[in-house]
Amino acid sequence: MRKYRLMDWPTFLVSLLILISVVVPLIAFPEASRDTILQLNAWVTTGLGAVYLSIALAVFCFVLYIAFGKYGQVTLGAESDDPEFGTFSWAAMLFCAGIGSSILYWGVIEWVYYYQAPPFHLEPGSEEAINYASTYGIFHWGPIAWAIYVLPALPIAYALYVKKTPILKISLACEPLLGRQTKRWPGKLIDILFIFGLLGGAGTTLGLATPMIAAGIEVLFGIDDGGTMLRVGILISATAIFAFSAYSGLKRGIKVLSDINLWLTFLLLGFVFIVGPTVFIMETTVSSVGLMLKDFFRMATWLEPFGGYRDVPETSFPQDWTVFYWAWWLVYAPFVGLFIARISKGRRLKEVVLGTLLYGTLGCVLFFGILGNYGLWLEISGTFSVTEVINNESGEAAIMAIIGQLPFGKITTALFVVTALIYLATTFDSGSYILAGTTQSEVEGEPYRWNRLFWAFALSVLPFSLMLISGEDSLSLLQTASIVAGAPLIVIFAMLMISFVKTLGEDRIKLEERRRKHKEKERRTLSITHAKRDRWWE
Repeated sequence: MRKYRLMDWPTFLVSLLILISVVVPLIAFPEASRDTILQLNAWVTTGLGAVYLSIALAVFCFVLYIAFGKYGQVTLGAESDDPEFGTFSWAAMLFCAGIGSSILYWGVIEWVYYYQAPPFHLEPGSEEAINYASTYGIFHWGPIAWAIYVLPALPIAYALYVKKTPILKISLACEPLLGRQTKRWPGKLIDILFIFGLLGGAGTTLGLATPMIAAGIEVLFGIDDGGTMLRVGILISATAIFAFSAYSGLKRGIKVLSDINLWLTFLLLGFVFIVGPTVFIMETTVSSVGLMLKDFFRMATWLEPFGGYRDVPETSFPQDWTVFYWAWWLVYAPFVGLFIARISKGRRLKEVVLGTLLYGTLGCVLFFGILGNYGLWLEISGTFSVTEVINNESGEAAIMAIIGQLPFGKITTALFVVTALIYLATTFDSGSYILAGTTQSEVEGEPYRWNRLFWAFALSVLPFSLMLISGEDSLSLLQTASIVAGAPLIVIFAMLMISFVKTLGEDRIKLEERRRKHKEKERRTLSITHAKRDRWWE
């Protein structure tokens, strides 16, 4: 019975029941489920858009305050502790866990949607629309996204390595506000909402990646239309890979797979950069980063409030994109944050914050700058019409068509597909690892293997269900899975920020009090020594 001793059964069972209660209606009543999901999407994005944008900007400012404020030099562990992982492996694991194969989907074609339906009521296809088309993807996957990711990492890592609490739960970070309720139902509810959010985010990621990988296999093997069976086969294969990785553990599975994935990424991006329009890619990427920095706060707060009034057209651009992305990062953030916390022993808070923001943003800039701008160049140079493929076929077909324009098309497509598959695995092996930790009351070394394996397969159930009901509205359905699941996490994130500042403040007061007592003790000891010496001389 030892392998069940540390299980948090209430959290485990309730999370499982919620998953079943969501999946069964999706399969049993697909039409009604589709209509309900789309209605929820409209309600959440319209009613909570301002809240999503506000919490994201608040988190960004908060983590910068932690990094550059009086707590930035706090070490996660003893002062003498060296980082558990080298910088390369640390950066690789946090990037691969936080991004996954979705960046290979959006990094290649996201610019198309902005090019055809640009923000700020710009003329589609105009020069300004082209500028923002290559910029908005970098913004959505940039500093704010990684700030949302790193926030939960800070209090969890602090609890793990400073307070020596062997628990991988997001509720633990709220203990300064919840007190004893952390181990009762209020705390369990927070963990359950986190699990629910991650399952929704997984539905979006797997739902986007599986058709893309299927399209690549169709191109490689000359299959006209593999249909649902091919996608189900890919989903099962990907699940088997990340289940094995999660079962192998952090150092033998997840770390090795992340390192391999980063080298494949360098190979893919380097090849496209060299054989593609190199000067165009460099100039467009630099210009895009500059435009993002110039309009950063405008893009972070724009919600199109005047759309539909008088002569102002209504496009719902921020609701469809910025709100969706912030919700997507929110549902993944507790999991990515817990994972970053687990691999950050021995690092300072400032190092964790700035490293996550820098490495994460830089990696995404490379993807959007190289892959995205290569596709943009094909379009505006007249070499190949990407927009025509997207409008007449699908996003995944456009991705494979773009990759197919490169030299050695079959080899490049194979490299792209393998990279996407491993990115998918590195995200979900980390996810199953953290879900297993969340459903245990304590973690002795690593979560139980059977528990890690169970959640690896559970993560694929919701995207499988969404795949069965998706049709013309598939993208909206997948986006809604993240947006709706992320809504409860807005409150949790506000609690995280308040709780962490309270914890740091209280611990700093205790530390200063210990230092004061230590100095007072040293002073008294020194006074006694001097008094004894004086009496001896007398």
